[in-house]
Amino acid sequence: MINGKKSDSSNTPPSHQIGRSNTKNSREKSDRKSGGQPGHKGSTLPISLTPDETVIHHPMKCSCCGESLEDEPSVIVEKRQEVVIPPIQAKYVEHVASEKKCSRCGNKTKGIFPLNINAPIQYSSLITALVSYLSVFQHLPYKRLTVLLKDLFGISLSQGTVDNMLKKSTQIAQPVYEMIQERIQKEKVVGSDETGAHINGKNGWLFVWQTKALTFIVASMNRGYKTIMEYFPNGFPTSVYVSDCLRTQLKVLALLHQLCIAHLLRELNNFEDALSCKWSAKMKILLCDAIELDKQFSERDDRLSNEKVREIELRLEFLLNEYEEASTHNKVKAFIARLKKNHPSILTFLRYHYVPPDNNASERAIRNIKIKTKVSGQFRSDKGADSFAVIRSIIDTTRKSGNNILDALVIMMQFRPEL
Repeated sequence: MINGKKSDSSNTPPSHQIGRSNTKNSREKSDRKSGGQPGHKGSTLPISLTPDETVIHHPMKCSCCGESLEDEPSVIVEKRQEVVIPPIQAKYVEHVASEKKCSRCGNKTKGIFPLNINAPIQYSSLITALVSYLSVFQHLPYKRLTVLLKDLFGISLSQGTVDNMLKKSTQIAQPVYEMIQERIQKEKVVGSDETGAHINGKNGWLFVWQTKALTFIVASMNRGYKTIMEYFPNGFPTSVYVSDCLRTQLKVLALLHQLCIAHLLRELNNFEDALSCKWSAKMKILLCDAIELDKQFSERDDRLSNEKVREIELRLEFLLNEYEEASTHNKVKAFIARLKKNHPSILTFLRYHYVPPDNNASERAIRNIKIKTKVSGQFRSDKGADSFAVIRSIIDTTRKSGNNILDALVIMMQFRPEL
């Protein structure tokens, strides 16, 4: 119990429960019912104008007298369509190099195999891409993946072969991965977040840096600033950097910073509920007013000289200095000290239309990591975690461009990353 209120988690001591950012959803309850809203345009399965096959169902006898209709002419009166997947079976394609003798000089020239045909027998680039797709995007563990390929295509793969295919995919994907890393440093806004994951029986971390068009994921055994410096030693000098209040993230060199307002609101909700903190309620109203004001602006509005923006900023300055009543609890005191220290990074989004007020996009980018570890338990090796980070970066970047993920992986497996 905290001031007469029950802790939200049986595994978390009440003294540590206050200020936890994941104990209550800050989203306000909507009056709308779940599902499609009035006026929403629905969609149905479309009829194909060019069906691949037509099956005509002729009546065999008269439904009235029973007379045979086999020799009578027929007229089409109704059509229905069924979407069918034909039986799928892997086939063996043999590549043969022929040899020809030049009639002029007598030289014999042998045909050249494609670059990706380099062994007496091997799996195609499509199968390698499909294994990457199922493991990294659909989160299938090795065993379930091999069962699926056997049942659907009749392909018998060992778990070791699956692992080798993922290593090969990672090696081929490396130039694309490095290109994403290089491009992301030049974006106007970069969001970042991190999450824990078990790697080879130890506590590891996966970091993400993302923009509207790019996603770059890194696996590391270190949550500290060292990991960021390894991949972005120069920081983001031309970018607005959006993150939570983790000290590691706040140390990153950037043009400007933006603290995630959603994180701040969750903490304020907890302070208000657990401690009936009036200061928290005031700060929450201010941040909500700032978000509402941001929604009212257009991209052409001059925010830098807007009176309403300045009014919000003055309210923030006043609240950060009006905290005596709120400072009775160490968690709240630490929270206020953090806000005062990072005061210029709270309302950056009000000054620049292209900066989001929250870091939700980064949280969505690392959610797949949690799904992967919940399904598979853990990454069994450092290289396995690295492979996931590399391939998932390319998959998520492909999704943002609106392209087909499997097609992109196939092109990459065919040694054509430039496409």
